[in-house]
Amino acid sequence: MTNPTRLAILVALLLLLPATAYGAGLAQERWMGGAEPSTQGAATAADPAPSRGATFERPVRPARPARQPVAPAPAPIEPAMVPGPTLLGPGAEGEEVRDLQARLAQIGWFSAGVTGFYGDVTVASVRGFQAKREVPVTGDVDRRTLDRLLAMTREPSTDELHPERVVAPAPSAALDPRCLVGTALCVDKTTATLSFVVDGQVRTTLDARFGGASTPTREGLFTVQRMSRDHVSSLYDTSMPFAMFFSGGQAVHYSPDFAAVGYAGASHGCVNIRDHAAIAAIYDQVSIGDRVVVHRS
Repeated sequence: MTNPTRLAILVALLLLLPATAYGAGLAQERWMGGAEPSTQGAATAADPAPSRGATFERPVRPARPARQPVAPAPAPIEPAMVPGPTLLGPGAEGEEVRDLQARLAQIGWFSAGVTGFYGDVTVASVRGFQAKREVPVTGDVDRRTLDRLLAMTREPSTDELHPERVVAPAPSAALDPRCLVGTALCVDKTTATLSFVVDGQVRTTLDARFGGASTPTREGLFTVQRMSRDHVSSLYDTSMPFAMFFSGGQAVHYSPDFAAVGYAGASHGCVNIRDHAAIAAIYDQVSIGDRVVVHRS
C-alpha cells in the first residue's frame, strides 16, 4: 500500500471517530433512561450526561405520618331516674295512707303511730325508705316506691291499721254519765286525762293538760263546733295541730310544749294532748257536733 493511500485511510478514520463516539454516547444515554434530544435539549446542555462510573440514587418515598392514638369511646351515661306520677302525697287521708304507714312500720321506717293522715312524719319516713332503696327521693309515693314497699311487707292486720282500737279501756264506772252517749271527748280534770268514748266504750285514754289560774279550762257539756287540722293560734302565734274547738277559742289539740315540758307548764284554757299520733287518730274519727264533756271525777 502506497503512502498516499495510507494517508487517505488515516484521514477517513480520524473523521469517523467523533461521529462514532457521539453515536455511542447517545445510545448509552437512551439506555440509561435519558430524555430525547428533541425534548431535553436544554436540560442536556445545562446538565451534561454523567460520566461512566457515576452512581444514581433512588427516589425517596415520603415518610408515613405517625399514627395518632385513638381515644376510647366514652362510657354510656345512664339516664337519671325520674319519679313517676304521685299516688299518695302530703295531705292525703284514708285507708290507703293507713296501709302505707302500717307497712312502713313493719320494716322500721314509721314509729309515730298509724293515723291515716299523710303529714310531715309520713313524708320523712317515705323519703328515708326511698333513699335506702335507690328510688327518687321525693317524699311522695309513686308506683316504683309502692312496688318496693309491697314486695318487702305483708298485708297489715286490722290492729296494725287501727291501733287506737286496741288500747285497754278504762272502767266505765269512772266516766261521767254524759260521756256515755254517742261519740264523746271525756275530759277529767281530776285524773288529768282525756278519754275517747264511742257508745259508752272507751277507745283510748290520753294524758291531758289544762289552763292555768288566769285562763282556766271551762267545765261542762259542750259540742265540737269547728275543726282545724293544722291550726295556728292568731292570738298567741303558737301551733295547735288537730284542734277541735268546743267553747269559743278553747279546743282539744296537740301541744308541742306539753310534749316537751309536761305538767311544768299550762295552756291558755285549751285541753293539751302530748301524744301526736293518738290525737291525730282521734281527730280523724271525730265530727262536728260530737260531745265534749269537761268534768271532775
